[in-house]
Amino acid sequence: MSSASAPTRSVDGVELPAAGTWKLDPGHAEVGFVGRHFMLTKIRGRFTSVEATVEIGERPEDSKVSAVIDVTSLSTGDQSRDDHIKSADLFEAEKYPKAVFESTSVSWNGVEGKLVGDLTIKDVTRSVTLDVEYLGYARDPWENDRIVFSAKGKVNREDWGLTWNMVLETGGVLVSKEIELVLDLEAVRQV
Repeated sequence: MSSASAPTRSVDGVELPAAGTWKLDPGHAEVGFVGRHFMLTKIRGRFTSVEATVEIGERPEDSKVSAVIDVTSLSTGDQSRDDHIKSADLFEAEKYPKAVFESTSVSWNGVEGKLVGDLTIKDVTRSVTLDVEYLGYARDPWENDRIVFSAKGKVNREDWGLTWNMVLETGGVLVSKEIELVLDLEAVRQV
């Protein structure tokens, strides 16, 4: 249940979430990615098991995000592709079942911002920048306060040792190095 204080506040004339702790609702979250197959077709995947906490600061730029992604929960809609992506060729999910994100800085302007953080995959940590948009607030039928964000960013998968690929006869490679991260997140206010 939400606390008695207001779930949102005005910051420079813009409605933003109240300061405090908000937990990701995994049933209403999409933590996904888009890569290219044959450098043409978009292949989408998602992680169905993610835990995350958003600490909204008194000043929006003091906010922090931490997340743990269960790599074994990867789903692309094709079991053989999922098994290959989780295999030793790429994620090595049996050895490294979790990926971790910890924010290092936030900049904010209106309802948009940049979230910079350390993403660790296979014990390799690299900085990632996400463009974030605050989409709004809602109270659910059980009186829980919820906030909704979307975020996007691009990474080179090889930066984390995800280097498996095949060269095509016609030039290019089978799987793109550049991966787009696409997140749609709903978080619930904690008391």
